[in-house]
Amino acid sequence: MQEKILEEYEKVQDKLSKEEFLEEIEKMKSSNDDVDFIDDFSAAQLVVQNHNGVDTSIFENNEEESSSEMTEDLQERYDKVKDQISEEEFFARIEKFRQQEIENPFMTDVSLADMVVGELVTEEPEVVSEKPEFAVDTIDKLEAGSRDATVEGRVVSISNPRSFKTRKGQSGEVCNVELKDNTGTIRAVFWTQNIKLLKNVSEGDIVQIKNVDIKEGYTGLEANLRPRSSVIHIEEDPSKFPAYEEEITKIADIQGESKVNIIARIIRIPTIRSYEKNGKEGKVASLELQDDSGQISYTLWNKNTELINDLGLEDGDTVKILQAQARLRPNRDGEDEITLTHWDGRIIKGDYDVPEIVQEFTPIADVSEKRDVSIIGIVSRLQDIKLFTRKTDNTEGKLRNFDVRDTTGDIRVTVWGDDTSLPINKGDIIKIIGGDVRFDEYTRSQYSMNTNFNTQITLNPQNLPMEQYDELNELRNELRPTPIGEVELMDEDGIEIDIVGRILSLDDIREFDRDNDETGYVRSAMFADESGKVRLSLWNEKAKGDYEVGEAYRIENARTRLGMYNVDLNIGGGSRIIRLTEEETSSMFIPELATLEKALYDYITIDEVEEDEEDKIIIGRVIETFEPRTFERDDGEGLVRNIEIADSTGSVIVVLWNDDAKKEFELGQAIKVQNPRFRYNDRTNRVEANVSGATALLEPNETELEKLPSLDELMEMIFAPKTIESLLEDDTNVHITAQIKEVNTTRNILVKCPNCSASVEESEDEYICDNCGHTFDEPRYTLMIPTTIEDETGDIQATFFDNLAEELIGMEKEKIISLMDDGYGIEDKLEDLVGLTIEIIANVNFDEYNETNRLNPKKLLKKYF
Repeated sequence: MQEKILEEYEKVQDKLSKEEFLEEIEKMKSSNDDVDFIDDFSAAQLVVQNHNGVDTSIFENNEEESSSEMTEDLQERYDKVKDQISEEEFFARIEKFRQQEIENPFMTDVSLADMVVGELVTEEPEVVSEKPEFAVDTIDKLEAGSRDATVEGRVVSISNPRSFKTRKGQSGEVCNVELKDNTGTIRAVFWTQNIKLLKNVSEGDIVQIKNVDIKEGYTGLEANLRPRSSVIHIEEDPSKFPAYEEEITKIADIQGESKVNIIARIIRIPTIRSYEKNGKEGKVASLELQDDSGQISYTLWNKNTELINDLGLEDGDTVKILQAQARLRPNRDGEDEITLTHWDGRIIKGDYDVPEIVQEFTPIADVSEKRDVSIIGIVSRLQDIKLFTRKTDNTEGKLRNFDVRDTTGDIRVTVWGDDTSLPINKGDIIKIIGGDVRFDEYTRSQYSMNTNFNTQITLNPQNLPMEQYDELNELRNELRPTPIGEVELMDEDGIEIDIVGRILSLDDIREFDRDNDETGYVRSAMFADESGKVRLSLWNEKAKGDYEVGEAYRIENARTRLGMYNVDLNIGGGSRIIRLTEEETSSMFIPELATLEKALYDYITIDEVEEDEEDKIIIGRVIETFEPRTFERDDGEGLVRNIEIADSTGSVIVVLWNDDAKKEFELGQAIKVQNPRFRYNDRTNRVEANVSGATALLEPNETELEKLPSLDELMEMIFAPKTIESLLEDDTNVHITAQIKEVNTTRNILVKCPNCSASVEESEDEYICDNCGHTFDEPRYTLMIPTTIEDETGDIQATFFDNLAEELIGMEKEKIISLMDDGYGIEDKLEDLVGLTIEIIANVNFDEYNETNRLNPKKLLKKYF
């Protein structure tokens, strides 16, 4: 372990072993591999900082007195601005900057005071005369490992600041400055807290930097600044410092393997691309520059690509680039080509004297098969990103299609790779410079455009002429969504529209077989805005989306489908479904779900339920749940389940299918049933609420719950005690207390068809249902116990089935069937029920054959002798 690194380890030896310390150094270097100045010693210092807070070896004497007291250093700063602000405001501004720099552990009160002064005063650079006390070693005499050293030299180049993140996630910046004297060059590294010292430093200045650490870097010695470092200007001395001339080279005169300064206009800024090298991902962007002598490519790598956004660079801007690295390399055609690369130089955006360049944009109606075509228009249609597998190497690729429209026509554009991640939205103004147009018989315009590595794509550019912007804005207004109420007026299949609204209901996903033996998927939903509602058919991948009833969505590229009585919308592969944020929902004036329900549906009480009514909402509490039952259907096994809900006026059976039948419900749970299908059940002589694809099961809101009695209140109202004599036809949920008078002991096991529930004859071979023709091996058995019960007012027949029958007799159906298969009967057990007193909840049905009322028990509350 090197001596300097060992000194760092001693600061954390109570927390880490040497092996752990060295391992963390390597991790620190690998986590900062995009920062080219992280050596072993720097990484060691950062490890210490992570474990001990601010690295005191670098930032010693960094403790300051509270900024509430005017120290000598603070007084010196305040004196520079005392004519402009009071002491109180001086300290207030210090606190303001402290909050802004809260993530920066290196800021001292003096540093913050310097920021206040810098905000109010533009100071002239201080030039220090050449005196003995300012004499320092020349660059060639500096040695690695020196601390608190002083360096001086002429500023040859200043890089643009680059951002980085520490291992703990804190953000910082770094800037490299190249210094040169007559003996050599050295790089000075300015960190976040030092960069402000460069405010009055430019290329060509001669500066002296105090309190630096000399280290070995990638390209030689480096002078790393510390929080206490300072920068001063010193006088010109030809014997010590070489002359500096900011020579501007014409693009046509650039030679390979040299560093040059140029002034040029940006004519193209392609999208920042990702690439992979040695298992690591990098970023690259190659700008196209032009002056009056020619064009050249200028490449930014990795962190330097952030300069495009940091400096706000756009095509048409003029820039001065200092210390660009020129390289001579073969191009894709194998010919030698000179290009520029950004490294430690600087890009300065300004108003420079460079000839104007007018970018030619082709009207979309005039495009033809050609390379390097530029267009500008509105994104009129947009598709989701598609994945594909490349045939060459079986790797995965990405593409995205969208249509661009101007006042002359439309064209399909395909972007690839990183460009698919651009935040493109329908209605955006888009500028494409350098796309390739090809003939395409599958598009309406017969042409399509592909982007490439050098294509520039700009969304919503700010530098358009007002006249052109107004034209495009008119096109954008034509893309407004269609009110849903207008859909039913459309009289053609395949009309493509956009809609916005909320999902009212969502059906289960259904599978089907395609002609090519693949499995397809479809799902129905009801969608609405304030003007009406429409049924959606979601196909395949769109059917599998994660949607939520009540949420707002924008649906693009939906297609009309004419039905017999209405118009539905197909949502297929070319459609897009975008979930809207609360802010977007508000800006589009999409009503809340409760408001839509009131506009589109009628709220009714349960006693108002009638067969075949539509567009109704009922609200109640669960008073009974029944076990799910399976049944056969064309595409496999289905599931059905009944629950009973009640309000203050009565109760109704709610029939749930498939996924809804799997849901768990608790007694007393409040449920809002939106738009059920009301159907009459001949067996129960009652109207039931069927949950279909157009139905939603929702939780009532607070206002709706206020009108709903509690479970206990409902039980008292719904399960009212009655005598047998007082029973009326079609009474429901009556509470009867009676004694079993007779039990029918014959034909207690019914053999049923599992498809239609019709009775079938016992068979040793396969069964064939005479009612529906279904063939099966195993029938469905039903346990039935017919009884006559009586109270002091009269008697009535009551038949118990399956679960209630098992509960009444105290035996499971499977055991009874097993006993009967073995030749035994249950007559004795049934006869023992005579004289048993029972409390039941039941419905009254009228038996037309015997012209008398019968009881259909629903729940066995008690049984006793």
